[in-house]
Amino acid sequence: MKRGGILFLCLFFVVSLLPPVLSADEATQNLVSRILESFDPADKAREWYVQGSKFVTEGYPELAYAQSWPYALFGNNREGNDYQVLGIHAKFDRQGYNYIEIIPVKREGGEVIPDPIPIPGRVKEFDLWVWGTRFDYYLELYLEDYKGIVHVLDLGNMNFTGWKNLRIQIPSYIPQLVEYIPYLKGLELLKIVLWTRPHESVSDFYMYIDQIKVLTDMFVSRFDGDDLALPEKVSEVWSEGGE
Repeated sequence: MKRGGILFLCLFFVVSLLPPVLSADEATQNLVSRILESFDPADKAREWYVQGSKFVTEGYPELAYAQSWPYALFGNNREGNDYQVLGIHAKFDRQGYNYIEIIPVKREGGEVIPDPIPIPGRVKEFDLWVWGTRFDYYLELYLEDYKGIVHVLDLGNMNFTGWKNLRIQIPSYIPQLVEYIPYLKGLELLKIVLWTRPHESVSDFYMYIDQIKVLTDMFVSRFDGDDLALPEKVSEVWSEGGE
């Protein structure tokens, strides 16, 4: 048999061993845009917390909500709208690689604890709107996969003026799918981190963020009994030890 024929048979054998649902799901997509956090009063179901690194000035960072929005996103019609954005005001006592963590949280027993945001589907892109004041800072995105591994992605620089949409594609090496039921293993948003650069002033600065959003693939292959693989069904059946 010719060499090309042998290679073809080997490739066919390997492909035939793959779970069919994985190849089908990769070929078929249902891409939808989903807002993870708008910061608007009507939608604000979670709390946010900010904390600084070692040399943050005492009493900072501060967090507040401002009645504003990106013009490019909603236009200039403010009447009757209650749009708002998340604002951070911070200072550091010295220059360097300082940072501010912007963390989704919840309260339990009077304590504030991290509350990661589940991301639906298989996320392809992540974006948010950021208001900058030309400071040479940059933003990082922290995502956790189903194995508990945290992936840090560079969202880009903040040395611009006013609102800008920062967007990043999610690398294919971050696992979101397995060969066993349930196939989909979604990511969670842990936090967004603002970093300062050593040469840049840190004596007083503001930033605002709005519309944390993802472009995600919501397609899942159906099969007989797939309701038993739904996370809510698993929780319902097994939350009380199966009783």
